[in-house]
Amino acid sequence: MPLDASRNSLVLPMLGLLVEQPAHAYDLTRRLRERYGAAVATRSTVTSLLKALDRAGLLSARPPERSGNRPPRTTYELTDTGVAEFRQRVETGLRDTPVASTDFVMAVAYLAILPADQAGSVLDDRADRLDRELAELRAQPDGVPEAHMLEVAYWRTVVAAEVAWIRTLARRIRSHDIDWPGSAPTS
Repeated sequence: MPLDASRNSLVLPMLGLLVEQPAHAYDLTRRLRERYGAAVATRSTVTSLLKALDRAGLLSARPPERSGNRPPRTTYELTDTGVAEFRQRVETGLRDTPVASTDFVMAVAYLAILPADQAGSVLDDRADRLDRELAELRAQPDGVPEAHMLEVAYWRTVVAAEVAWIRTLARRIRSHDIDWPGSAPTS
């Protein structure tokens, strides 16, 4: 785990799950594993991250409660600062992460935390940045056989596919084709 726990890749999905409902470490670990099978989430890591996020003021711990014969469990919920940090992390993950990265996928998972207009704008910014990256990938160096540049052709396809998907998603959000939380279609 990084020395700065807030940089751990599990923080964004943890905050996202806590937006949905407060949870204790065991429950949060289970939900992370169920929803994000590829995420390596141990209870000890989740517990450490929860404590670090609590110390940072992003979470607030409820007094421990006992359920049946189980040991007492501390339930955590997001503070207003935690919700603001979560929104910022989603926006940053959408705008600045590398193409086809897990960090981008995690940010997309929680895109609906942003207002529809902001979500569309952030997606447009990402697509514009990727268009510039794609333009730089288009030139094949003189004298280099195509067989030695297959990875560039592959990467151009991946970047182009992500740009197309992002532009379609932004259009669908703006046209209210996707039922967006907190917004109603205008008549």
